[in-house]
Amino acid sequence: MALHVLRSQFTPGLSQLARSLSGTSIPTIACGVSEMPVVGLGTWQSKPGVVGAAVEKALSVGYKHIDCAHVYQNEPEIGQVFSKMFGDGGVKREDIFITSKLWNTFHRAEEVERSFDVTLSDLQLDYLDLYLIHWPISLDPGKGTLFPMDENEKFIMDSKCPTFEETWSELEKLVESGRCKNIGLSNFNEAQIEEVLS
Repeated sequence: MALHVLRSQFTPGLSQLARSLSGTSIPTIACGVSEMPVVGLGTWQSKPGVVGAAVEKALSVGYKHIDCAHVYQNEPEIGQVFSKMFGDGGVKREDIFITSKLWNTFHRAEEVERSFDVTLSDLQLDYLDLYLIHWPISLDPGKGTLFPMDENEKFIMDSKCPTFEETWSELEKLVESGRCKNIGLSNFNEAQIEEVLS
């Protein structure tokens, strides 16, 4: 996974990092059919009105990897910046590696593509470079919230218990459709990864 060295609340540091990298190319690692830059801007906990400015600044100073997720609830603002920067902002879409993640309430087979479509729409993109299963747990999708909890404030797990393989199979279909270049796992331990690969 990419090293996300900065969070968007530290936008002044973006210029400093860009200056330190000036004249050098950012290292990449193989990621399926793509090369993923190991330095990227993470958008977790980025506040509305701040995340867009941080992404715009990052792209303008040469960042090549932006890490997003549906659960961060800021993809629509990021999408506005992508539209601007990939339109007349002088940045080519194909030069930027964009990651997003499938949230825990969307692991059922019938929810995966729908969630992916929301992410693509919010980010105003035609494809993603990498789509990850965010966490190896499935939460109840029928409660209308990203964090369904019972009266004791305990998470409500998905009663249908979709397997990792079922969810992964739906991600593979996104790659086959051409709308996602690579898929992967986030926060999975070795045994869970082996379960997906078996």
